[in-house]
Amino acid sequence: MAATTIIFLHIPALIFSVLLLPSAGSIEPDTLNNGGNFTDGKTLISEAGGSFTLGFFSPAGAPTKRYLGIWFTASPDVICWVANREAPLNNTSGVLMVSAGGSLQLIDGSGQAAWSSNTTGYSVAAVAQLLDTGNLVVREQSSGSILWQSFDHPSNTLLAGMRFGKNPQTGEEWSLTSWRAPNDPATGHYRQVLDTKGLPESVLWQGKDKKFSTGPWNGLRFSGIPEITSYSTEFSVELVVRPDEIAYVFNHTAGAPFSLLVLNEDGVLKRLAWDPDNRGWTVWMQSPRDPCDDYGKCGAFGLCNEDGAATLICSCILGFIPVSPTEWSMRESRGGCRRNVPLECGNGTTTDGFMVLRGVKLPDTDNTTVDMSVTLEQCRVRCIANCSCVAYAPADIRGGGSGCIMWKDDIVDVRYIENGQELYVRLAKSELLVHEKRRDMAKIVFPVTVSLLALTSAAMYLVWICILRGRATSLKFLQGRYQNSHKKTRGFVSASDEHGEELDLDLPFVCFGDIVSAANNFSEDNMLGQGGFGKVYKGMMDDNKEHRNLVRLLGYCIHGDEKLLIYEYLPNRSLDSFIFNAANKKILDWPTRFKIIKGVARGLLYLHQDSRLTIIHRDLKSSNILLDTDMNPKISDFGMARIFGGNEQEANTNRVVGTYGYMSPEYAMDGAFSVKSDTYSFGVILLEIISGLKITLTRFTGFPNLLAYAWSIWQDGKAIDLLDTSLVETCSPGEALRCIHIGLLCVQDNPNSRPLMSSVVFMLENEFTPLSVPRQPVYFSQRYPEAQGTGESTSNSVNSMSVTMLEGR
Repeated sequence: MAATTIIFLHIPALIFSVLLLPSAGSIEPDTLNNGGNFTDGKTLISEAGGSFTLGFFSPAGAPTKRYLGIWFTASPDVICWVANREAPLNNTSGVLMVSAGGSLQLIDGSGQAAWSSNTTGYSVAAVAQLLDTGNLVVREQSSGSILWQSFDHPSNTLLAGMRFGKNPQTGEEWSLTSWRAPNDPATGHYRQVLDTKGLPESVLWQGKDKKFSTGPWNGLRFSGIPEITSYSTEFSVELVVRPDEIAYVFNHTAGAPFSLLVLNEDGVLKRLAWDPDNRGWTVWMQSPRDPCDDYGKCGAFGLCNEDGAATLICSCILGFIPVSPTEWSMRESRGGCRRNVPLECGNGTTTDGFMVLRGVKLPDTDNTTVDMSVTLEQCRVRCIANCSCVAYAPADIRGGGSGCIMWKDDIVDVRYIENGQELYVRLAKSELLVHEKRRDMAKIVFPVTVSLLALTSAAMYLVWICILRGRATSLKFLQGRYQNSHKKTRGFVSASDEHGEELDLDLPFVCFGDIVSAANNFSEDNMLGQGGFGKVYKGMMDDNKEHRNLVRLLGYCIHGDEKLLIYEYLPNRSLDSFIFNAANKKILDWPTRFKIIKGVARGLLYLHQDSRLTIIHRDLKSSNILLDTDMNPKISDFGMARIFGGNEQEANTNRVVGTYGYMSPEYAMDGAFSVKSDTYSFGVILLEIISGLKITLTRFTGFPNLLAYAWSIWQDGKAIDLLDTSLVETCSPGEALRCIHIGLLCVQDNPNSRPLMSSVVFMLENEFTPLSVPRQPVYFSQRYPEAQGTGESTSNSVNSMSVTMLEGR
């Protein structure tokens, strides 16, 4: 029910031992007749298509334990249902039979029942049949009515047509429970259920702890899983609401790949899709997917932003402040937030109002009231009249929105999400006035996903003046030198360093009125998001210049206390939003990805060699590569950049800033950085582009990160297996293998062994240039604990978040 990267999923062969399948060419029936039985070694094959098989199996590592299960015939590794999860047989003498009373029974070698369908109350002749949906049913032989079915007793897998929910009348529940371990089908630590206290939402529990919620059902999908709708051509989803059933159901569309939902032993719910051509599985969606999916991560009235540019991914909703600032400074934010100003509701009157929070997953709905019969405006009136109502939203987003859901007390588990919804949060009038003032005077600064502090040659020079090696620098704007034009004026920036040398830069100055006009008076419709430095608005200005592979600083504005920076707008956002997104990654075919790889390399070459100054980026990562309309890459976020002067080749710092995983080992451990540090980061990005996998690899056991996985299959001569499966049809194998080779050269442990970016560009553009043999990288996750013990002041990234130290360097 949630999303992740599409990858080719190789199910490890060691998970299951060889299953006892029928001999080649045999055709097994799909039905077990009344009084009939079958023994270990025999199977039932589902009717019609033969998609599913019922039989006995043993998990790897436990060859003496035998279980009765149903698996996908084309991939026996994927067990969809297990009968005797808690009572494995200890030999191969098990027998499955249909009793005279209409019950399925699994009998062990001693004649005892290890498992039963518990339908012994019937005194009818019955037959068992395995349907091609994967459902094992027991029918009354004469009428055909179903007495029992496996679909009513899920294990860890949800198949098309199965119900996931509960019967409000009887309390019967259809939920998923994880296996205890990859080789142990017994009930594990995680349980996925449909919570129906408010609007239905799917919730993951670990024991008594709520770990993840999809957000409430909004008529089309679960609020926090908008990507469900992107797979409408593969499967349809619906929420069935009847007196005897509230359930989530999905069904395949005609011709779509077979898919299923499986809750693994680590508490991750994945949607797997079968690729018949490659005879393997792809992961379409998964949840939880990032730190913001951790239930209640930011506490009451907290707001999580996994793609934000700030140090912390948690912030308080406008009008609220942390309950414990000390805890928040330590990145412990579960204590949540409290109001700045109490609500004024009471005595039958109120001057409270509402602030709209856009693009979010709706909060947990346990403490809500729901009315589907009213309009959104009526919902607002009801909420303002109820002093306990703290927020409201439409209960159904179809047709422009209708129905009413109102929260009382705290709101919990709110996060920003792509294609999210609107939540109306109640604030006192004084807070609303502050909000309106901030909105009207909001700064045009860094985008929410990548901190767009980027440079042209002039902008790079300005950064050098301001931050070069921690020198005290004075920056003054000369007054009276602005000459008006239609859309912008030219301003001159003057600066002097400690040597007293004064330097002038010609940088565009834009008047505030033009910015207000371009941003449509800072309309909410023009707001792109909010980052660590302020809000970001989109606007149209008269500027058609282009600077290849670097995001351009277009100008600045000073208006009273407001200081604004203006950057070019890149509509396709950042690279990571494509290569790590199941829906978007298909857009980037191999020629496009190869173009992006070469473009990033040229951008770094410009910074290191071709610009007037040698610039070390220090935080190069996939989220800092932006894509323009034609998918050309542009390097952004120079907030951590350092400039080398003269013959300087390497520097050290006591404050390590950047993003772990992309940092070179010598920088992360010792604070030493050079152009080769950026080369290392480029190598990581290159391997991410090729594979569609994040550097913080969690999908393959035994590999601490992507570098370890890439090196392992390189050593095995299977480097092509690293390739993202979405590239199979468009890929040039020679180019892909060459890129992988170059990537491994760039991430070598010794910086002297890494190529310069000039060599990287040459190797990428000249396919017959011989390449040296890479050395095994030292995986960062193994060295990180050592860095913690160096005594250095280390600022790191949490879950791919950058830490930008705003101080002189």
